[in-house]
Amino acid sequence: MSTLTHDATVARPQNRVITAIDWGLLFLRLILGAVFFAHGAQKVLGWFGGSGLSATVQGMAHMGIPAPLAYLASFTEFLGGLGLIFGVLSRLSALGIAINMIVAILLVHLPNGFFMNWFGQQKGEGIEYHLLVIGIALMILLAGPGRLAIGDPEVRLFRKR
Repeated sequence: MSTLTHDATVARPQNRVITAIDWGLLFLRLILGAVFFAHGAQKVLGWFGGSGLSATVQGMAHMGIPAPLAYLASFTEFLGGLGLIFGVLSRLSALGIAINMIVAILLVHLPNGFFMNWFGQQKGEGIEYHLLVIGIALMILLAGPGRLAIGDPEVRLFRKR
């Protein structure tokens, strides 16, 4: 008979070393989260020079976007940005933001080509910014928030000890 126990807490490695990947994911989350929190706050609250939620929904209606989807897109940017900043529901936040960008490409920006309108010489903005956002969001979606996030399973802020 063996005297070894099969306690899962003994077998689980206690690797709490913060790696460069964790730092990289933190920076990606903070930057993307700050950008989309600001975009969402413009749409939802009228902050940072925005027009507020009712004007946003009306503006999106002129583009053929139904009101429920306009509300969903606005709150996805606002709450998704906060989720990324704090690392709570980061994968869901990143997925929502990526979907918002795909819709923006298909409904608005694709006819304007690839490049942004740096010199005001084209009809509107191209898709390069949106592709960058999708790439960052996919990284967070695939890798998760990293260890420097409230939503990380190893962060014991909201877990029983």
